[in-house]
Amino acid sequence: MLVAAAGNTALQSIMPAIGREIGLKDFYVAIAYTWSAVLWVLLAPFWAEKSDHHGRKLLTMMGVCGFIVSMTLCGIALFSGLRGWISGALTFSLFAIFRAIYGGLGCATPSATQAYLASKTRRSGRVAALSALSSSFGLGTIIGPAVAPLFVLPIAGLAGPLFAFALIGLAVVVSIAIWLPNDRYGRRVGHGAAMSYPSLASPPTGASVAAATASHRQKRLSWKDPRVRPWIIAGVVAGHAQAAILTCIGFFVIDRLGLPASGSEGPIAIVMMAGAVATLGAQWGLIPRLGLNPRALILWGALIAAAGLAGTMISQDLYEITIGFAVASLGFGFTRPGFTAGASLAVPLAEQGAVAGVITSANGISYVLAPALGISLYGWNHYLPFAAFALLLLALAAVGRRRLAT
Repeated sequence: MLVAAAGNTALQSIMPAIGREIGLKDFYVAIAYTWSAVLWVLLAPFWAEKSDHHGRKLLTMMGVCGFIVSMTLCGIALFSGLRGWISGALTFSLFAIFRAIYGGLGCATPSATQAYLASKTRRSGRVAALSALSSSFGLGTIIGPAVAPLFVLPIAGLAGPLFAFALIGLAVVVSIAIWLPNDRYGRRVGHGAAMSYPSLASPPTGASVAAATASHRQKRLSWKDPRVRPWIIAGVVAGHAQAAILTCIGFFVIDRLGLPASGSEGPIAIVMMAGAVATLGAQWGLIPRLGLNPRALILWGALIAAAGLAGTMISQDLYEITIGFAVASLGFGFTRPGFTAGASLAVPLAEQGAVAGVITSANGISYVLAPALGISLYGWNHYLPFAAFALLLLALAAVGRRRLAT
């Protein structure tokens, strides 16, 4: 899980530089992930179900193999485009196709690993084990941008991090095959919960943990259910803001600082690392100590994120961009646990598995349309996505103050 998170965030940190180096419009770079996100949202629940029937070790290995194959083929496509062997349009068309391999197969790993831990641990220690799994994913979101510039090697260039993480993934799948005990014939049952499309600091949620510790499958729960609808809407709004800004931030760093495409991966990585640290600092440090209820988490998170977006928008140097994005990420670190906990607490224990599915869809759907929307606004004016989504978050805080239950 750590390697998958690190590989994905490393890729996100170098994609703006690759797009600019190849000479492709920012919009096409942003939407290269769309089909992969769609497949992830559609197939993650499917693989979560299949892990109970075909064994979690097998599904985990399948997901990691999908990561390896996707990273390798995407690396070859981007390397070919950077060398001028194929056109920019063909480069990112192939990237979108090869990235879809991860969207379709890689989504098996989070649910399978959750289910494996749930089946191999006693109920009393299960939440702690699943929380450690979540922490590994969160740590990967910091490591990925930190090491990505180190893998930009003379021969492979900007495509180097993809090949490096493919090799690391190969070591992981070999280790799984050799050392992870097979659970195919185990008696203890543990279910996996699908996770939202991988992005900056999006570890398995509390509802995912609840679903993985549930004793049996639950019927579907509609997002229109009045008990959870306000929370899901709040989560979708905040998720769209976060996904859109995450898509734009790399391009913003290049344009605001006047950087050449080659060599911009370092400053972009610094900004993304600051965002990941702030998000995880909120979720691991501040939220447990502040004791805020879900409504307060969403309201304060929206206001803090809006302030961070405004600060990023008016920033003039790398230090100011880093601080602004970190403040925005801190706010988003409040909103996601806020809407997750609010929806989870709105239904009884027997429906925790069902609400986890709704939360997963709400998280994942943001990464289907928001990147294209954010980069379209950025194409019109570099300030526009930050201003527009800051206003949207202020509206969320105003409406949520009246609609969300305490």
